Amino acid sequence: MKLLAIDSSGLVASVAIIEDNNLLGEYTINYKKTHSQTLLPMLDEVAKMIELDKASLDAIAVSAGPGSFTGLRIGSATAKGLGLALNKPLIHVPTVDALAYNLWGTDKLICPLMDARRQQVYTGLYEFAENEFHILLEQCAIGIDEIIEKVNAMGRPVIFLGDGIDVLAEEIKEHCKVPFSFAPAGMNKQRAASVALLGKELYEKGKTVSAAEHAPDYLRLSQAERERKEKERDFRI
Repeated sequence: MKLLAIDSSGLVASVAIIEDNNLLGEYTINYKKTHSQTLLPMLDEVAKMIELDKASLDAIAVSAGPGSFTGLRIGSATAKGLGLALNKPLIHVPTVDALAYNLWGTDKLICPLMDARRQQVYTGLYEFAENEFHILLEQCAIGIDEIIEKVNAMGRPVIFLGDGIDVLAEEIKEHCKVPFSFAPAGMNKQRAASVALLGKELYEKGKTVSAAEHAPDYLRLSQAERERKEKERDFRI
């Protein structure tokens, strides 16, 4: 089985190709460039380096949200375009789930935190038990205080990861009552390799969609949509 994976849900842009249990190539960039500038050149470079025949792919896994609205649209459009051109199915991989998958095998609680602004995060709670990935709280958009409260209620050591730590570390240090740690640099941001590996599990369970059917999962309205709704509400009042 050969899968291409794409993640452009946050500041990181990442592409990877796996074949069975081998990671053939991965290209990850966390720098001040737009995904529209980086994603396709990265994919072309990886494909060239491993002499990839795109027709040999079985499916395309894409980090499908939540995350940056623009980033998700770019990743989704790239995956859909490839899927339509190659007639390959897409695998809709939840962004927060894939982020948690970076910490495969830990015995601690896993809590990804993606900055959603306004003291909110895209988050969830996960664990690995007997080498299986378990979702304890499905990905959601909630306040940082709410997720810390849920972590405290679990009463277990926890590892936090994600770009939310960059802005919310002090909040965590002040309010988290259980032993906690922050994942190191090689594991704390989105990686297409994790999207590919989790996508492989979903593929084997038959969880694919056609390229035409795929759509990102934003979890909440964009800022522009929220402002429009607020204006409509004020007008009605």
